[in-house]
Amino acid sequence: MTGGHLQIVVCGAGPAADVSQLVKAAQERSWTAAVTATPSAMDFIEPRPLESLTGHPVRSTYQSSPGTRRSLPPTDALVIAPATYNSINKVALGLADNYAMTSVAELIGRQVPTVIGPFVNAALAARAPFRHAVASLRDEGVHVLLGPDDQWEPHPPGSGNERQKAFPWTVAFETAAQLTHRSRPAASGRA
Repeated sequence: MTGGHLQIVVCGAGPAADVSQLVKAAQERSWTAAVTATPSAMDFIEPRPLESLTGHPVRSTYQSSPGTRRSLPPTDALVIAPATYNSINKVALGLADNYAMTSVAELIGRQVPTVIGPFVNAALAARAPFRHAVASLRDEGVHVLLGPDDQWEPHPPGSGNERQKAFPWTVAFETAAQLTHRSRPAASGRA
């Protein structure tokens, strides 16, 4: 499937600096993209190059920048990546304590196909709150890229810097595109 609009929510973790890889993967398939950042993610990304790449402002607060349009194209898919331990737990609990988390809560509530790409270490991933959050999100229809089927596992504590270059940006987009394709009604049979 080609075409659509991808909403990206980036969280404060090392791979966030490379979120342009996700934007480019979407654009290569004729998708548009926009980036929303958690407050912590703003320390990891460079908004201006992302804005030039996407054609949309990077949003991190409820207040839009003066002179910018507030609305974006309708969202066909949502990718939350890199998703931190904290953000995954917030999303599962429905906590909307910042603009990014409010956007996520609403898009999941609208049943927009959603993919989460976690970037957590094995010690955090072993915690019961995280395991419950992942199970809860999957029960709600969110695809969490985690485990052997997704070929993405938590990294050993202290090894995040080495692991961030392998972050599955393209897999996240491809999974979102597939979910979107499956969720759209078939075009055949229409008048």
